[in-house]
Amino acid sequence: MEYDWEHHVNTTSGTVAWRERLLGVFLSAYQPTEPAAFQEMMRALKINFSDYTFVDLGSGKGRTLLMASEYPFRRVIGVELLPELHQAAVHNISDYKSPTQLCSQVESVCSDASRFPLPDDPLLLYLFNPLPESSLQQVMLNLEDSLRRKPRDVGIVYHNPILEGQLNQLPWLKMARHGDHYAIFVHENSWGLLGGRSPAASKIVSAW
Repeated sequence: MEYDWEHHVNTTSGTVAWRERLLGVFLSAYQPTEPAAFQEMMRALKINFSDYTFVDLGSGKGRTLLMASEYPFRRVIGVELLPELHQAAVHNISDYKSPTQLCSQVESVCSDASRFPLPDDPLLLYLFNPLPESSLQQVMLNLEDSLRRKPRDVGIVYHNPILEGQLNQLPWLKMARHGDHYAIFVHENSWGLLGGRSPAASKIVSAW
């Protein structure tokens, strides 16, 4: 509520309708990321933000999109399945005003994350445990195919990483850092996420 009051937006879960709450039981209940937690995760990254497009899969009402726009990302994109939450995000993006906003290219897309075509830019994917296991598996298959077609730096910030074991099993992803409430993964060739170094893939974790 403090975040919404300060920024004149509506991103809390308290105003989510009963239908979206019911769907959340079968998918993932809507809960916005706390600002302090988001800032901690961004501080853990070793990147030039302006090189990357930020993509939040399961972006809800768009609070994370607004917080990401405070960093100089190339673009900020949210992907939300439920039309009502997507429309709330659209309104929040339009209403958001901040003198410290550094990225003006912010959008919400109403789409199934497992079918969303990932941009060809270097990517920072954000997940707040938004997907069931089967959908997360499909997203990772899509990402692997996208990287095969267009090699580039990719990192994944996974907040509340309940299904991190699924990502740990992927040979082309490496765990870069693990905090109390998040895990960061990088594509094995994503040297830019490690401050521009190009060590052997086996040294990626120790570089953090």
